[in-house]
Amino acid sequence: MGKPTGFLEHGRELPKKIDPSVRIQDNKEFVLNEEFGDKINTQASRCMDCGVPFCHNGCPIGNIIPEFNDAVYRDSWEEAWKILSSTNNFPEFTGRVCPAPCESACVLGINQDPITICNIEKTIVETAYREGYAQPKKPRSRTGKTVAIVGSGPAGLAAAEQLNSAGHSVTVYERDEKVGGLLRFGIPDFKLGMDIIDRKINLMADAGIKFEVNAHIGIDVNAQQLRQDFDVVLLTGGSTVPRDLPIPGRDLNGVHFAMEFLGQNNRRANNMDLKTKEIHAKGKHVVVIGGGDTGSDCVGTSNRHGAASITQVEIMPIPPEKRPANMPWPQYPMIMKTTTSHEEGCERHWNILTKEFISDDAGNVKGLRIADIVWQDAKPGERPGFDEVAGSERVIPCDQAFLAMGFLHPEPTGVLAQLDIKLDDRGNVATDGFATNQKGVFAAGDMRTGQSLVVRCINEGRECAREIDSYLMGGSNLEAKADSLMLSAS
Repeated sequence: MGKPTGFLEHGRELPKKIDPSVRIQDNKEFVLNEEFGDKINTQASRCMDCGVPFCHNGCPIGNIIPEFNDAVYRDSWEEAWKILSSTNNFPEFTGRVCPAPCESACVLGINQDPITICNIEKTIVETAYREGYAQPKKPRSRTGKTVAIVGSGPAGLAAAEQLNSAGHSVTVYERDEKVGGLLRFGIPDFKLGMDIIDRKINLMADAGIKFEVNAHIGIDVNAQQLRQDFDVVLLTGGSTVPRDLPIPGRDLNGVHFAMEFLGQNNRRANNMDLKTKEIHAKGKHVVVIGGGDTGSDCVGTSNRHGAASITQVEIMPIPPEKRPANMPWPQYPMIMKTTTSHEEGCERHWNILTKEFISDDAGNVKGLRIADIVWQDAKPGERPGFDEVAGSERVIPCDQAFLAMGFLHPEPTGVLAQLDIKLDDRGNVATDGFATNQKGVFAAGDMRTGQSLVVRCINEGRECAREIDSYLMGGSNLEAKADSLMLSAS
């Protein structure tokens, strides 16, 4: 299988990117994948076809990675597409925005750079569209069963495609005017363009899935009516209540949640109605509070707006450059990450306590009072605390602030309240498997688990679809998540 000596002969290589000074002039994707050519075959040849492919276990959806690497190496692109699409409904999404926990679990990554699995996946799906391998997944027959899916993010879309392929009639409800949820209105276009989303949605519609937009279930449409009209209702509305920062000055003009900024920017870039008062970073001293991917997206978007300066602050310590001892291979390590947005320009600070937003005479934010902290060692059974560094308090320029500190739970009002859905202690939907406390009502994705990755939501949707199929039919032939050890023994 593959080239046994590939990993000895070739190093890791990725496609070039458009220079930061050029790419920040627009909101388009900037990775020059189409120029990579047959280098992708060389990269696939680095796969060692391990006896136990830990990359399977590292991938939340269990992608069969050595097999599609081998097919790419042999230039068998249709075969590679069949392998990839058997486990992943949306490689066009994950190939662009997944942090690739599979690569962290790659055996080659123990003492060399891991296989470029994410880019290989992206190349497979783009080849599939170009060559016509990607086709609607139409069912052979219909079961007569109906399913309503509330929310069109990755979990809802994955469940919709799986259930439709099983022969059930599926209708997806989306409260916005376009399908995609966080994929469309949360991830910047320069990472995942709306044309990529539309391309897949069109295939799903051609397969027979119905999409109802501008349909806010629990607000515009009564949720109980769905229970009467459909055999099953699946809730995949995501975790949408953001974590706030209750410090003095929080209500000043110019302090926004990250998603207010990111969603509006995607609307602007695609000539859509902004819906809310314009938020623009041109000429502003921007401070992003939160050091994760959403914060990074705010950095990249602010650069494209022409911000005067961008500062990203994080309360946690700076991550290590290399895998620490307490996160051994094949775990996904929490290490220092410099994203493409950071490459475009940004000051980053860790161990920072945000204390107060400072106002000008007109009620606009003009500064942020911060201080350095030192973290204490955690005591057994307790969370670690921190001490403020004496004399470190200062005010930094800030006339626009974006809060990117994650999400707490789904909105408890609307559909959840109307259906009297039980919540767990964290405010997420409580389930037994994927079933809620209401008969025939299921939940999947971030609405059930709390905020997570796109790829984990796809897995949630697929696994939930199997459970719903069994509920409706007494059993299911839908694919289950691949077991890495079983695959390696086959």
